[in-house]
Amino acid sequence: MIRVADEGGLRTVTIDRPEKANSLTGDMLEALVEAVEGAPGGALVLTGEGKVFSAGADLDEARAGLATSPLWERLSHAVAESDALTVAALNGTLAGGAFGMVLACDLRIAVPGAKFFYPVMKLGYLPQPSDPARLAALVGRGRARMLLLAAQKIEAGEAVAWGLVDRLAEPDALMDEAAALCEAAVAAEPKVRAGIKAMCRGVTVPGVISGGGDLPS
Repeated sequence: MIRVADEGGLRTVTIDRPEKANSLTGDMLEALVEAVEGAPGGALVLTGEGKVFSAGADLDEARAGLATSPLWERLSHAVAESDALTVAALNGTLAGGAFGMVLACDLRIAVPGAKFFYPVMKLGYLPQPSDPARLAALVGRGRARMLLLAAQKIEAGEAVAWGLVDRLAEPDALMDEAAALCEAAVAAEPKVRAGIKAMCRGVTVPGVISGGGDLPS
């Protein structure tokens, strides 16, 4: 139910359980962690099959304890720590626990019909530990509270305006757009890619000489 495809330095990981709205089981979370940690470098795209990216936890497994499993945080940590450029190509609605891996990505693109909601308040669970801070860093504290405390559902246009999504793409162009975003990272030297990722996180990279002043003639 997790498909992995490698092409050059680009790994595409697809959640393939459309008959269950791509809801995630424990085994699927384990497979996602393995796919992310085993990525060959370059770039990593996370997407889903069908019209929903993921509805979050499988309901039966959630009731049995998956909703509070450390696997969610392991997955988002693996995405955040990846040396690859990570892109969430959201083919549809993003909900619940699936937010973690998406918030941890470097970039997020979505189809215009996607919707976004994180209804932990209604369901009686806490969000994943790292999610509120990552969400607030993208959209601001007030809007993070709109999603988490007020359990509001937002549409794709509003998600772009808030900064939750970086760009919209039509469904038939979504994966081409994701691949295009990955081209520079795939072609880059690993130390340059990793250095830029670290600098974007505010980490000082020792020994790095900036090329910002070198303009083409």
